[in-house]
Amino acid sequence: MTTIGLLHPGSMGAPVAACAVRAGHRVLWSPEGRSPATRARAERFGLESAPLEQLLADAEVLLSLCPPASAADVARQVAGIGFTGVFVEANAISPASITVIADVLPETTVLVDAAVVGSPPVDGKEPTLYLAGPSAATEPVELLFTGTAVRTHVLGTEPGQASALKLAYSAYQKASRVLAALATGLAREHGVDQELAAIAARRSGSYLSETEYISKTAARAWRWGPELEEAAAMAADAGLPPDMLTAVARTLARWDDVKDDAQLSIADALARLATP
Repeated sequence: MTTIGLLHPGSMGAPVAACAVRAGHRVLWSPEGRSPATRARAERFGLESAPLEQLLADAEVLLSLCPPASAADVARQVAGIGFTGVFVEANAISPASITVIADVLPETTVLVDAAVVGSPPVDGKEPTLYLAGPSAATEPVELLFTGTAVRTHVLGTEPGQASALKLAYSAYQKASRVLAALATGLAREHGVDQELAAIAARRSGSYLSETEYISKTAARAWRWGPELEEAAAMAADAGLPPDMLTAVARTLARWDDVKDDAQLSIADALARLATP
């Protein structure tokens, strides 16, 4: 049995930790300064309360799952008290932020970069916990979730890989949902939202998995940029925020010198995108 310290049992952290409990492990959390809702959630998922100092003394593995803006402060708090064991940094933060946290943590702490992709493990959902770090640290973390709804996948030994994967995926997943809301708002302003939904229903799949569209997008950027600038103006007229659309137009401008008949590889298209 491994003792795990859960830092912030939120809507993702608590059910993830509960999977470890069901696998026969002990999970501690600290109720200091936490809301009644958090306390109720921790109790519902079978977590044991303990003062933070005791949690850090008893835990062999710490799991940090909190709002991204709080990740560095949580690491500093842990470092201030002291911890000897494996620190699983599972927040949606950048590789650069992982480097900051690595510098904050004491030498007695082994850092594992982690990222949860998918919905919380309730009602049949099975998220994946991606891991990156020394194998001597990632292997014990994998064992915590063996046979549970939390699947694990080790990406490599370099911290930052898991965070990079998470944010790359989130950039598309979350931004595309915001764009969907914006597009629907634009259509609804002119009474054509049902027709927009009907167009979308005729398409299945995701552009994220259809990478051939990267080259096609680059070749059409010189036309699509001005089109999106028009859409941004339309959004502003409707009282909707135009910023995402103007930002996409600026991004497309990096491909302005590519024309429709260009035979651009994906690698070339991405290289041009990364060059101001």
